Amino acid sequence: MNKDELKGKFDQVKGRAKQEVGDMTNDPNLVDEGVADQTGGELREGFGKAKRKVGEAIEDIGENIKR
Repeated sequence: MNKDELKGKFDQVKGRAKQEVGDMTNDPNLVDEGVADQTGGELREGFGKAKRKVGEAIEDIGENIKR
């Protein structure tokens, strides 16, 4: 895992927590903020995964060239 994946997961958890607190306190703005944080976290985690996979593919190409 890279830092983008970790930060994305953290943002998702933070977003879910905000949604729960917003639901308990009947605060729609906090719920919306939580949804935004969670969605942003999912996007960042996806970007991190893609970045990692590209890096792994480049490493594989480099190893194949060495052979």
